[in-house]
Amino acid sequence: MYPEDLIAPMRQELAQAGFIETKTAAEVASNINAEGTTFVVVNSVCGCAAGSARPGARKAVDSGKKPTRMITVFAGNDVDAVNKAREMMQPFPPSSPAMALFKDGELVHMLERHHIEGRNADMIAENLVQAFNEYC
Repeated sequence: MYPEDLIAPMRQELAQAGFIETKTAAEVASNINAEGTTFVVVNSVCGCAAGSARPGARKAVDSGKKPTRMITVFAGNDVDAVNKAREMMQPFPPSSPAMALFKDGELVHMLERHHIEGRNADMIAENLVQAFNEYC
């Protein structure tokens, strides 16, 4: 596990944008299975999370249509929550960072790490905005 004081600013970056931190499997499942849309960000300490994933997610949720709920789990720390999120993201393999959009509990859009690496925040946001416009 990462020291909490190290990852606190990384957690805060999404919390300030309106994301709810989920730290248990039950919290993840209840949010994803709720009616409407749920945007899930698997947060991470890696460079692509800092440079593209978190900024892209923040930009996307500030760009018009929004999911009903926005939650985040932190890879390496929120183990039960991350495992549940990854279970619900199957058949996609585990990756972090990662982003998923669920509608009424069904996975409808996924960005894996390889979709995030090498892309800037604007590209990530554009991809997410398209998904929000289609499903939210």
